[in-house]
Amino acid sequence: MAATQEATVVFGVLNETSETESRVALTPDIVTRLRKAGVSCLIERGAGRAAQYTDDDYVKAGAEVLAADEVIAKADALGFVDRPSAAVLGRIKPGTWVIGMLGSFTDADYVAALEKAGIVGVGIEKLPRQLSSAQSMDEMTSQNSVMGYKAALVAANAYGSFFPMMTTAAGTIRPAKVLILGAGIAGLQAIGTAKRLGAVVTAYDVRPASRGEVESLGAKFLDLGLDFSAGQGEGGYARALSAEEQAAQQAAVDKKAAGFDVIITTAKVPGRKPPMLLTKAGVDGLKRGAVIVDCAASELGGNVEGSKVGTQVTEGGVTIIGAPYLASEVANTASNLLARNVADVLAHFVRDGKLGIDLSQELDDALVVAGRPTAA
Repeated sequence: MAATQEATVVFGVLNETSETESRVALTPDIVTRLRKAGVSCLIERGAGRAAQYTDDDYVKAGAEVLAADEVIAKADALGFVDRPSAAVLGRIKPGTWVIGMLGSFTDADYVAALEKAGIVGVGIEKLPRQLSSAQSMDEMTSQNSVMGYKAALVAANAYGSFFPMMTTAAGTIRPAKVLILGAGIAGLQAIGTAKRLGAVVTAYDVRPASRGEVESLGAKFLDLGLDFSAGQGEGGYARALSAEEQAAQQAAVDKKAAGFDVIITTAKVPGRKPPMLLTKAGVDGLKRGAVIVDCAASELGGNVEGSKVGTQVTEGGVTIIGAPYLASEVANTASNLLARNVADVLAHFVRDGKLGIDLSQELDDALVVAGRPTAA
């Protein structure tokens, strides 16, 4: 994106703000960046307001601020934080590219709807993150990093004591004991943040390589006495465990969990049901006042049995916070990162001033989930 090119591709972004979403898929800095790649930008009025970007900010950067219908009508490609609803899909003209987390792993009906509408679907969830050329496109990594940071802050806020050791005139308060389950991008950020807040941090992940990563941050690695040496899945994500492995893991984690004040779970498997890391027995074994933050809570389930989006308190006095939307609570920075991811995906497909697909390229073959060109 070094030399500025004449803009020949039009990229649009709509307002996705809701009760649980404050992010936007385009920021003013990215407007300037895309223009250098020959892409002009359109954005719906007010789309960036919740992330602290005004319409004037976009205009100054060179974008057009329009009504939603105008954005949809003029755009060659549309970028999303999540994915367009069925109602929005019905308004998008055939031939338009849609870029976002499209849920193609589990929602074949949605992919079929894209195909039926004549839309080219680019599913960022399919990104082969092991490719060096894909690193700047990895939305899941960037947003999970924000999520892990925020999860530690949410836990500290909900916990009824200090995270660090405090010495006062009335005595010494011991530091909180925090357990992080899942030491991927989100987990590592949660570890680092909890450590900076002064907690005594322990973590666990099924991937063997995670022990070194955990210990490099100054945390302890939880030894369950189990071996899941094939714990890393395709593309570097945690894989789903077998039923037998899950049962053994759950029993061990349930037993160990009782010694902690705060538990943060971050084990997501992209587009699939997350592994259960703490059962009801494990929750019931926690002492009154303990806090659990389940970052994987969703309609597919969570890492904690019985967790759901929102806050609940068990009869035993354990607070369970189902928090899949934490990245949205750091909307400005999360949007900066996400917009870069989406923009780099878009720029990858801009060739000779047009959007194009070459299925001989690994990235193209992986990312295009609908509207794939057919062989002549």
